[in-house]
Order: sequence, then structure tokens, then C-alpha cells
Amino acid sequence: MRSMRLIKRVILVLLAIVLILVGVSYLLPGKTEVSRSITIDAPASEIFPYVNSMQETEKWSPWLSRDPETKLSYSGPDAGVGNTLNWSSDHPQVGTGSQEIVESVDDQLVKTALDFGPMGTASASFVLQPDGSQTQVTWGFLSELGLNPMSRWMGLMMDRWVGGDYERGLENLKSLVEGQG
Repeated sequence: MRSMRLIKRVILVLLAIVLILVGVSYLLPGKTEVSRSITIDAPASEIFPYVNSMQETEKWSPWLSRDPETKLSYSGPDAGVGNTLNWSSDHPQVGTGSQEIVESVDDQLVKTALDFGPMGTASASFVLQPDGSQTQVTWGFLSELGLNPMSRWMGLMMDRWVGGDYERGLENLKSLVEGQG
């Protein structure tokens, strides 16, 4: 009898904790943003081809080194709007998905749509801002988290999870572009 009451109390406490966590999740932000910038010693016209083509991103991507066995396929034009990358990896930090360029302004801006399958969708962007003979490159990420409580809690961690990768990718891009000159 006593053990039954204890089990009921434990179940009620666990249920209350779950309800509190779900309730609090709706007070959390409904979107998550990550952004990193770097200054590259080159004009935007030398950087733009590396961000305006999914094939060219292979040369500096921070994720491909995690799983060299990642399967990549491309469709659409070789660069610009419609250029699409599909990837598939068993590595949990690489996963499976697609990325398509949806907007491209020469030497200024590239926007992409990301689809991570069951993990959701997001958008990314590259903004190139000339600064004398250099260019500031800002790599941004935006995801609408919807009403899924788990997504909203995970959104709090996105900068920590993705920010370092963006920094490594931008450093790779800087080395690649500056090494060309």
C-alpha cells in the first residue's frame, strides 16, 4: 500500500516536471539565429564564387572533414539560384539534408534554404561587405522553431552547436581565398 502511494507520487512529480518544461518552452524564443563574421584580404569578387556555388563550398566546408564518406550530389545550375546540394552521412553531426541557393546578388549576397528532413528547415546567408581592399563576410543562420517544445529548448543551444563550425568554415574560406592571391 505504501509503495503504491510512493509510485503515484513519483509519477505525479514527473508529470508536473514535464508539464512545466513544456509550458516554459512556449516562453522561449520562436526562432534561433547564429551569425559569424570574418574579414578577408580580398575583394568581394574573389570571394563570391566560393559562396555562390554548393560545389565550391566543398573546398572550405567545416563539416565534410567530420565524415569524409559523406555522399554529395548536386543539381541545378553550377552556381547561383537553383544550385542545390544533397548530402547524406551516418555521422550524427553531419546527417542528411539539402541546401539550395534561393537568392544571389553578385559580389554582395547569397541566401540558401536548408532542409534537414525530420530535423526541420532553416535558411542561411552570406553577406559580403567591401571595406577598402578587404571584404567582411558574414555567415548567418535562421531557423523558425514553431510550436514544438523540444525544438524551442534546442534553439537555446544552436549558437553553441553551430557557431564554432561557422568560425572554422570562415577561417577555411579566408585561407582558401587569400592563398589564391
